[in-house]
Amino acid sequence: MEVSVIIVSYNTKALLRQCLSSVFEKTQDVEFEVIVVDNASNDGSPQMVREEFPNVTLIESPENLGFGRANNLGAQYAGGEYLFLLNSDTVLMNNAAKILADFLNSNPKAGVCGGNLFDENKNPACSFVTLAELSVAGELLNLLCLQPKSASFNKKTHPISVGCIIGADFMVRSNVFKKTGGFDPDFFMYYEEMELTYRIKKAGYKSFNVPQAQIIHLGGKSLDSEQKFKLVQMSKNVYYRKTQSRFGFLACNGIFFLTILSRIMLFTVMRNEENVVLWKRMLVEFERPGLSSKRTDNE
Repeated sequence: MEVSVIIVSYNTKALLRQCLSSVFEKTQDVEFEVIVVDNASNDGSPQMVREEFPNVTLIESPENLGFGRANNLGAQYAGGEYLFLLNSDTVLMNNAAKILADFLNSNPKAGVCGGNLFDENKNPACSFVTLAELSVAGELLNLLCLQPKSASFNKKTHPISVGCIIGADFMVRSNVFKKTGGFDPDFFMYYEEMELTYRIKKAGYKSFNVPQAQIIHLGGKSLDSEQKFKLVQMSKNVYYRKTQSRFGFLACNGIFFLTILSRIMLFTVMRNEENVVLWKRMLVEFERPGLSSKRTDNE
């Protein structure tokens, strides 16, 4: 088996159907299997998979494991040389699985690769990040509203080395995934692929964006905007605790605290009550024990 496609789903029945249909329609000339891990959906997603896609391996979790832990579970059932982790809100535009597998076949130092992502209108979408963005310098740029956005999409015609592939279409060597321990269970959702990439990089492998592989990513359909906002910020804090030095963690944390205060003041001046409330809630979350706590020596 060359490729194991793993899709984690939580109450995204219609999107999951669309995603699975695109996988079977577009994937050709490569031996593959499809594994769906359902995170205790209550919208009939498991029944739909059983009835409409009987050749899919369905794993039903009794609880919502989040993104990383659910993918770890799916990986236990995977027999492919490569694990192709797809969000349920993605649609393959071309034979992305083969394109990415061929790239890994030809580049032994590549541990992870992914394609170019597009939004529902087929406009370029965030496909990767640089690890420099996830640092003291990156937090400073974010504080000053100077974080560049254009660097997250490959406009070239050839693969490029990147910091981290977005988890929506994350193809990783199965042996590398196992060697580095898979996703850290301390993350529920967001930043787990970045933390895993950090460990994969330390193991001597690189990550690449392969623009020939093209995928639509509808983005965040299983969460409302406030839930997503909180999870993103809290997971980023966990990422910093695990990857930064003590100074780096405290610096990133301090700058993020200033970012929260500055956004509250900015949106107050702009009389944008919705965003004021959102950032004030983030301030409450930030001040909870654990989120702004010190980095421990064993992390």
